[in-house]
Amino acid sequence: MGTDFPEGFRWGTATAAHQVEGGNWNNDWWAWEHAEGTPCAEPSGDACDHWHRFEQDISLLAALGFDDYRFSIEWSRIEPEPGEISLAALDHYRRVCAACLAHGVRPVVTFHHFTSPRWVAQAGGWHDASTVEHFVRFAERAVAHLGDLIGAACTINEPNVVAFVGYQLGVFPPGIVSDELFRVATDNLLAAHERVVPVLRSGPGEFPVGLTLSMTDYQPHPGDDPAAVARCEEARATLEDPYLELAAGDDFLGVQTYSRMRFGPEGALGPEDDVPVLPMGYEYYPDSLEACLRRAWAVTGGQVPLVVTENGIGTDDDTQRIDYLRTALGGVLACLADGLDVRGYTYWSLLDNFEWAFGYRPRFGIVAVDRATQRRTVKPSAEWLGAVALANSLAVDG
Repeated sequence: MGTDFPEGFRWGTATAAHQVEGGNWNNDWWAWEHAEGTPCAEPSGDACDHWHRFEQDISLLAALGFDDYRFSIEWSRIEPEPGEISLAALDHYRRVCAACLAHGVRPVVTFHHFTSPRWVAQAGGWHDASTVEHFVRFAERAVAHLGDLIGAACTINEPNVVAFVGYQLGVFPPGIVSDELFRVATDNLLAAHERVVPVLRSGPGEFPVGLTLSMTDYQPHPGDDPAAVARCEEARATLEDPYLELAAGDDFLGVQTYSRMRFGPEGALGPEDDVPVLPMGYEYYPDSLEACLRRAWAVTGGQVPLVVTENGIGTDDDTQRIDYLRTALGGVLACLADGLDVRGYTYWSLLDNFEWAFGYRPRFGIVAVDRATQRRTVKPSAEWLGAVALANSLAVDG
């Protein structure tokens, strides 16, 4: 197996509007952060002030060597009330796309990254079929304004997380624990993706459209125990397979993975002894990326190109981050050597940002942010990964 990636392989880094922009008070997450008894460690506040500093941040990531920037557009800014469209907000995101292109970076636009306007949540959120209609209408208006500048589009970020964490764990909005509403929300998210793909393809502009899926390397322990194997299969069938099957007609599938989950005969197991546990509570396990790419390829029948749209590590140890990346990217090379069509790698995240219920404690960024001054500081991992991107090769290590 070589150390070089194929010609045209794309290198990116990512953010999401609510996690970096600051001041997104009109969505369900801001309300959730400030609700009495919230599970959130802290509110998002000014975040990284990316709303005002996007030019600086895009210039920085381009200088580091990245040629993709994946970011999301904030629905609650664009449509603050039902049917009321803010041209000022759309023009802002048009400037973000234009700044990417001016720096030789492809804008990879996510149309929904966890947050919905307050009025959508009040109307029922993802467990109400009206949200599908609202989202399709929003996408129509947004792509009409931005489409000619978009390089690639992601419809919904990790819809399986929106459904599972919001309706089974109760840690994301709407904070409900209900098997029935989880199934309803899942069906609505699947329908929203299916309906919005042709909307985005209708232009203006021509760009690939796909879904991004949270995937986990589910492992039975012991590996030959039928009950443990069945637990893993049940998790995959519930959380991944419906989306993998839906992706069959898309231009790409975004694979997003961070770690593994072990299952015993009785259910989920905790971290294995002697395996480091990261601030998010899961194991340091970079091999999960290769495993999930291989599973996505197998389930989709090798018919849908794969892009790693998120992968990374939240840690205060930047040397550990580089080690994680080296192993994870080695897994991508192994997949490529075996004929998998993997077209790019996007690191999560560009900036240390608001990690949802965990607040600002987990540091996924390759660029540090002093939130008192908003000063950006490039970490060694950014320089390392940027050098890999520029060389299109892991040979920078040797």
